[in-house]
Amino acid sequence: MTDFSIIEVVRAVALSAPDREALVHSHGRLTYRELLARADALAGVLHQSGLGAHRPRPGLENWESGQDHLALYLHNCPEYLEGMLGAYAARVAPFNVNYRYVAEELRHLLADSGARAILYHSTFAPILDAVRSDLPALTVLLQVADDSGNALLPGAEWFDDAMAASPGAAPVEPSPDDLYILYTGGTTGLPKGVLWRQGDIYPAALGGRRISTGEEYPSIDAVAANAAKGSMRVLPSAPFMHGAAHWMALNAFHNGNTVVLPDDPTSFDPADFLDTIAREHINIALIVGDAFGRPVLDELSLRSRDLSSLSLLISGGAALSAPVKAALLERLPTIAIMDGLGSSESGQQASQVTTADRPVSTGTFTPGTGMTILSEDLTRRLEAGDAEQGWLAQHGRVPLGYLGDAEKTARTFPTINGVRYSVPGDRARLTAEGLLELHGRDSVTINSGGEKIFAEEVEAALAHHPAIQDVIVTGRPSQRWGQEVVAIVQFRPDASATHDELLEACAAHIARYKFPKETIVVEKVLRSPAGKADYRWAKQLATGDV
Repeated sequence: MTDFSIIEVVRAVALSAPDREALVHSHGRLTYRELLARADALAGVLHQSGLGAHRPRPGLENWESGQDHLALYLHNCPEYLEGMLGAYAARVAPFNVNYRYVAEELRHLLADSGARAILYHSTFAPILDAVRSDLPALTVLLQVADDSGNALLPGAEWFDDAMAASPGAAPVEPSPDDLYILYTGGTTGLPKGVLWRQGDIYPAALGGRRISTGEEYPSIDAVAANAAKGSMRVLPSAPFMHGAAHWMALNAFHNGNTVVLPDDPTSFDPADFLDTIAREHINIALIVGDAFGRPVLDELSLRSRDLSSLSLLISGGAALSAPVKAALLERLPTIAIMDGLGSSESGQQASQVTTADRPVSTGTFTPGTGMTILSEDLTRRLEAGDAEQGWLAQHGRVPLGYLGDAEKTARTFPTINGVRYSVPGDRARLTAEGLLELHGRDSVTINSGGEKIFAEEVEAALAHHPAIQDVIVTGRPSQRWGQEVVAIVQFRPDASATHDELLEACAAHIARYKFPKETIVVEKVLRSPAGKADYRWAKQLATGDV
């Protein structure tokens, strides 16, 4: 197999189609030539600051990094994608920061990553300022101006000023061994950095395989030839801080297509989303399950637009329910809807494409390259039609491991009969027809509006309230969010608290999107004799089955 670095691919595309629009946003348009020049300028800034690769990959364990890391603490904007590409050009590993984090969560993430540099919007400067004294490794601060009016932090530099003074492209040669890092909450309750070789993530999730055959591009000349034919205009509406959105953007770049950003980078506005499709003649657009799908349906009923350019609507990061999917196809009968299945730890694994003339369903997918099902005991692969419900797994192009966590790396990426797999924790089986039947994550992770929320993290935040004796957090179905968080609370004798008072206790520890939507008060929280929470009981209680 031939490996490429991400910036090597972008350079090939820029040479193949230098004057094609690469990035369109509310303040301007960048051609591929201009985008590459911006990336090289940032690479020069980072290299001049002493950042780069310091230890070669062959001498490292799978959970180790030999590169400096750049935190991307931004709303969707050109600087986010420039930050990724510029870091790759300097052999610095960029990673995503959830901009909803409170100070405590941000401190943990930046410490866990060992970030040496951060690129951030001014609106987040106060939160960053509150934690930076606890982060001595964080020495390079590049601030992107926005409408907040917040002043430049002491010791920081305005991003535009740094770019204007850049010495130019970094004098380094990126390698396919250089890292792509994606932070995810996973199933441990704390964010974990998934480490990929760029040579692996490119075919696994970023457009390095031919769509028609699933075969990898054999040479950089083949990559350039494919990009020369690029003509699609894509709209990733979800935040780039999640993999689904920036995977779509990088896919577009790697295939010579055009990325268009909505006007409002801070939240999903269905009117803005549909207006952008009409104005920019978007061909492919990304939404996040019902949380985006339902508002889009509401907006479609309010005002008509010419959406004839749209051919494919992709839902990633959360489930798009059958009723919402059917209603979207009724409103837009000429489009196809694709549900994408994948994870930070596996890349793109499977998909389901639905059109107006096909039955609408959810939960079944066509397997992609490298997808397999492993037995319950992780000893063998399960074949199509096997009645056993096993583990959804991936082999071939898989991550190296989790940053700084040897134990979890070994558990999630086991070697079985000489083959290394990624087993993130989803339960699944293959039907007799060879379709993937997904049964869901075998954990207590709650997926709300595309955000993964770990129950124990919310429980720990609620436990700060003095009235609480015991608490279990679970998820239940939600028409708007896919799932919503519910807290089941046992108060101390002669003590109580309102739902709002409990949320106030959470505010210093977790972001607001993780807050419970409802509190159910019980006389006693049910646990096993060993003290383990009974999450099955909790879910039944939250959904009204008890």
